[in-house]
Amino acid sequence: MTDIAPETTSERRLRREVGRRFVRAPLAWGVLLLIVAIAWTIAGDDLSFFPFLLMLLGGWSIAFSFVNATMEMRPVRAGVAVHLGVAVALSAVMFVVIRYDGALSAGLPEPIRAIVVVLQIAAGPAAGWIWLGVLSRLTDVIGRRDAKRRPPPVAPEWERDEGGDGSGVEFSALDLRMRTLTLAIVLVVLVVGVVGTTLLIAFDDAVMRVGARLAILLVGVVVALPVYLLVRSGLRRRTLTCSVVFGNDELRIRAGSATHRIPFRQLQRLIWRTRSDYARIEARGGGVDLSLIVGLAEPPPGRTGELPMLPRRVFRRLERAGLRVERARRDEVVTFRRV
Repeated sequence: MTDIAPETTSERRLRREVGRRFVRAPLAWGVLLLIVAIAWTIAGDDLSFFPFLLMLLGGWSIAFSFVNATMEMRPVRAGVAVHLGVAVALSAVMFVVIRYDGALSAGLPEPIRAIVVVLQIAAGPAAGWIWLGVLSRLTDVIGRRDAKRRPPPVAPEWERDEGGDGSGVEFSALDLRMRTLTLAIVLVVLVVGVVGTTLLIAFDDAVMRVGARLAILLVGVVVALPVYLLVRSGLRRRTLTCSVVFGNDELRIRAGSATHRIPFRQLQRLIWRTRSDYARIEARGGGVDLSLIVGLAEPPPGRTGELPMLPRRVFRRLERAGLRVERARRDEVVTFRRV
């Protein structure tokens, strides 16, 4: 009998990392949900409620991944061009398909027609989210124009700690875990899908007059935009004043009125992301498991919603404490793990 070599620590760590990245990857989930919805639609005779929700979630997940990718593109103008171009092109395609649906789908095999139907419905929430991203860019441009009359906001900066043993930075953040945020987003999409479906059923006569797919798009935009603004406002009301200090041998974190101390020797993992809506610090070890999301919080006056790059002394001290450093996204995401 051939002996099977036991799984090494590095292999287990790699498997867990691949699993975490898949779970957090909205593009992968969106494609998977649409594949399930297509298979369900081909196997069934009509469009039932469950595959309809899969289409909404799948379309939104892919759009969510696309908008995030354009926000991180450099130079910024390239990201704006791609974002706006896809928004206009997707809207134009949806208009043509809705206007000439019968002529375009006539003569197509049934499986192909099922795929087209799934993609059409998924395009509704996708287009809505992409245009919300365009709206966000527009309000940002208007905000920058208004800011010309006052000093522009600057990123938080490192300052010498009052204790004299390290550097600290103050910022605003949400005491919120990424998995909780992801779950909240999924629940919001589900609620929007249920409310939208209920409205379509309640106003069946109007839906028949304007067309089912156009009605889905209108209901999605009308329902999704207020919910998006409400959720964002609710998150910003939970903003806390926070600070992080890297001392000689410990990490000190203040979140609102709570203060946490983690000796470097007890630190198991530290994630430091400087930019984007997911700019954050995650720290675990010494009995502390904390996640502070900076990118979605209301920044203090004169400051931007981001974190500064870590000083070199922090890298040296953490590496001497037995932590391994990993970098991603052009050094915007730095992760320290216990070896």
